[in-house]
Amino acid sequence: MVNNELKEEQILIGITGIDQPGLTATIMRILSRYEAQILDIGQANIHSTLSLGILIRIGTEKSGFVMKDLLFAATELGVHIDFRPVADKEYEGWVRHQGKNRYILSVVGRSLTALQIALVTAIIRQQGFNIDNIRRLTGRMSIEHPESNLRTCFEFSLRGKPTDREQMQSEFMRLSREHGIEISFQEDTMYRRMRRLICFDMDSTLIQAECIDELARRHGVYDQVAAITASAMRGEIDFKESFTRRVALLKGLDISVMEDVQKNLPITEGCDRLMKVLKKAGYKIAILSGGFTYFGEYFRKTYGVDYVYANELEVGEDGKLTGRYKGPVVDGHRKAELLKLIAQVEQINLEQTVAVGDGANDLLMISEAGLGIAFHAKPKVVESAEQSINNIGLDAILYFLGFKDSYLGEDGVA
Repeated sequence: MVNNELKEEQILIGITGIDQPGLTATIMRILSRYEAQILDIGQANIHSTLSLGILIRIGTEKSGFVMKDLLFAATELGVHIDFRPVADKEYEGWVRHQGKNRYILSVVGRSLTALQIALVTAIIRQQGFNIDNIRRLTGRMSIEHPESNLRTCFEFSLRGKPTDREQMQSEFMRLSREHGIEISFQEDTMYRRMRRLICFDMDSTLIQAECIDELARRHGVYDQVAAITASAMRGEIDFKESFTRRVALLKGLDISVMEDVQKNLPITEGCDRLMKVLKKAGYKIAILSGGFTYFGEYFRKTYGVDYVYANELEVGEDGKLTGRYKGPVVDGHRKAELLKLIAQVEQINLEQTVAVGDGANDLLMISEAGLGIAFHAKPKVVESAEQSINNIGLDAILYFLGFKDSYLGEDGVA
């Protein structure tokens, strides 16, 4: 008795060689001729060298013919082609494996070496991950003009689940310190692809200074202010008390000094590029600062920052500081509250928020946000934050968010 039931099988087709226009179209025409079903497809190009993988399901009576035609086409196209059968059980196991958690690992540096990538991927392997895909987010480097190579970023798409996430994060932080690279590890959810609100600390984050220190220097009270700051850092007094005492020392400072300090603010590397890209991409931007509103307004005017919450110094009729401030102090708790409030007003899920800061009073805000980043931060903050940037400018945040230089018209020597 003849069994007329048609059988099907899976075949993984691998094609490598010099890429050329129409190659994929030619392959697909042959596959369509034999009514092949495409189960999966992936392609990568490195310096015009193609690596194309196609997993098909096809009737067993047709598989020999399709492979013969593909071999003839490969000869004409000047590429190498190979075939591997994939058993039903192997395929079903692969399908189940696709349901595992996916993560994105971003590695950023001024340049990246084989050693740095080897150390990062060794940790990936130890944690039981498979690498699905690697892509470069930054433009290609120029050999003739090396001064134009400001940064390099590779993004790894990982499948699996870390065996010890805390240990993994600790290892990544160690690599960052010892090898001058930034490493971001995030779960690849829809929220990661749809960030909508980013909140910044200002002093020592957007600017490379503490404004109260600059004002104290101009007023001749820097040593006293620094002593109070140090006491607060040791935990002897809280932020509100230290802030009140430091502001009191500024009594009598002329407002013109504040204007001069504002004109000479040392803007952090990468801030200008980051702000312009975020605004172009439609992000809501907030400054939540324990510093002063007077300086936050500079960023509102310059970059169109949407929200500025900081501390407002009281100015007397004589144009001098009174040594007092208006309204509630913006401390760590207030920053976290404001992040949640702005997200609510803008109807943004907390998972879609980003917070960036350097100090202990940023920790609550960083932990509340969907993506919290410690920027050139104090050791305690770096230890507590899952993401940190310690070696390069603020615009490294763009790569943590998944931006690609080519999206921005900055693809370098593509």
